[in-house]
Amino acid sequence: MRLANSHLDWLESESIHILREAIAEAQNPVMLFSAGKDSTVMAHLALRAFYPSPPPMPLLHVDSTWEFRSLIEFRDAFAREHGFTLIARANEEGRAAGINPFEHGDAYTSVMRTEPLKTALDEGGYDIIFGGARRDEEKSRAKERIFSVRSAGHGWDPRQQRPELWRLYNTRLGKGQSARVFPLSNWTESDIWAYALLHKIQLAPLYLAEPRTVVERNGTLIVVDDESRMRFQSGDRLHTRTVRFRTLGCWPVTGAIESEATTLAAVVDETLRASSSERQGRISDGEDGGSLEQKKREGYF
Repeated sequence: MRLANSHLDWLESESIHILREAIAEAQNPVMLFSAGKDSTVMAHLALRAFYPSPPPMPLLHVDSTWEFRSLIEFRDAFAREHGFTLIARANEEGRAAGINPFEHGDAYTSVMRTEPLKTALDEGGYDIIFGGARRDEEKSRAKERIFSVRSAGHGWDPRQQRPELWRLYNTRLGKGQSARVFPLSNWTESDIWAYALLHKIQLAPLYLAEPRTVVERNGTLIVVDDESRMRFQSGDRLHTRTVRFRTLGCWPVTGAIESEATTLAAVVDETLRASSSERQGRISDGEDGGSLEQKKREGYF
């Protein structure tokens, strides 16, 4: 167990170093917060990094308007409990126009996530934007540096990434530029779970298995979070399955997995034995391998 702790201690130390380095150079920082496991652990690391001072940055959540209801409850409770200022933004024009993940595909992500995120960052004037992405999640994220410079329009070009040798970070920003900073870059999914277990970090309840109402679509279990908004198809049948999530997104396009893991310890064990990627449940990633990279180039996350 000491060996495992040493690994997590090293990761924690690196993340705290990144957080402090970025805050030391920031004029107006913000932390992206989805209320998922990665952003929750990142927020806890920020609390540890600057204790006993209050958190030196607000949390920014972009509400797609198709979030799990329990996740919104967890988000609000987390911010209150830990003294974070919470900024929640949504594209109200898109909501009024009925933009949804069932019918609008990639356009939905752009309209309801990317555009309100860029608008919120511009209006807030944030220069350092912390994100909870990890390199092991998806191949385009492995191209990202820890300090990732974005253009005036929040665009990302992997060919323009700066070298980061010996954990030395170039924090200089040109006019109109901002930086996305990823303190969890070197963490893995199992590291996140193990750290949460070790430090008794409360995560969103959707990560733990319990009976939930689902519809099966092409082998994927979709939890029907709001039956009144669900777009049912011919032949759909509601089932109750004991499921949980490895990753969280908008509920109509995020697949659950069947599981009996009702505790964090059981989740850690299940994750270590998993043979598939955690993002297998992200239906919105698409099948073309490059879709997430294209979204990142346009300013997503």
